[in-house]
Amino acid sequence: MAAAGETPVILVKGVTKVYSMGHNEVRALRGVDLTVHLGEMLAVIGASGSGKSTLMNILGCLDAPTSGSYHLDGVRVETLDKNQLADLRNHKIGFVFQGFNLLARTSALENVELPLLYDRSGRSRDTRAMAMRALERVGLGDRADHHPSELSGGQQQRVAIARALVTEPKLLLADEPTGNLDSRTSVEIMALFQELNDQGITILLVTHEHDIVSYAKRSVEVRDGRIIHDDAVADRHVATDDLARAEDLELAVTA
Repeated sequence: MAAAGETPVILVKGVTKVYSMGHNEVRALRGVDLTVHLGEMLAVIGASGSGKSTLMNILGCLDAPTSGSYHLDGVRVETLDKNQLADLRNHKIGFVFQGFNLLARTSALENVELPLLYDRSGRSRDTRAMAMRALERVGLGDRADHHPSELSGGQQQRVAIARALVTEPKLLLADEPTGNLDSRTSVEIMALFQELNDQGITILLVTHEHDIVSYAKRSVEVRDGRIIHDDAVADRHVATDDLARAEDLELAVTA
């Protein structure tokens, strides 16, 4: 529950997005309102073409709405120029992608350190130590020198999450973060997201998988460019409990 007077992390009002395709117009978003407060864990779900990816791009300051307003942690996004947007993304948002987006010839530690190298604030910081702390936070402190090819898919996604966390953002945006993972590894990643959320990190993830939605606190469904449902998740799953049950079942089968 948000405190009285608390500034929302996300405040979207009447947002539309129209793309021109030759002589035709595609209305990807049709008047979206969305408020996300500090400490929430929200899943946005929708079929291909529903508008959820367009909404994610706008929330991530990667695209601008055609109309309406978007405030990110109190800052009105659509009034900013490209450099201001880049700074806002770097300071306020951590991104996690389906494809991990790690540099292949770079160690886990150097991949995590990368966002800090784009900080133009002039602050003097030990970026290597900050990157190591982020890796330790996701349980990969002992893999700092490994390259992506030496890591499993789940470990690569943990490196990507550490990279998203290293700037201490207000918001973690995850776009299909389990899309390239098997079922068990997906639950392990959701356990990590739940742990981070319990520590106070605001998380918004986009998914098409209903079982992944069950690990969030709130579910928002997008269809035809509109939000059609925005509800608390009923019967929310605890990922660590699901992992423990799976391990018990495996032991019973092998006994």
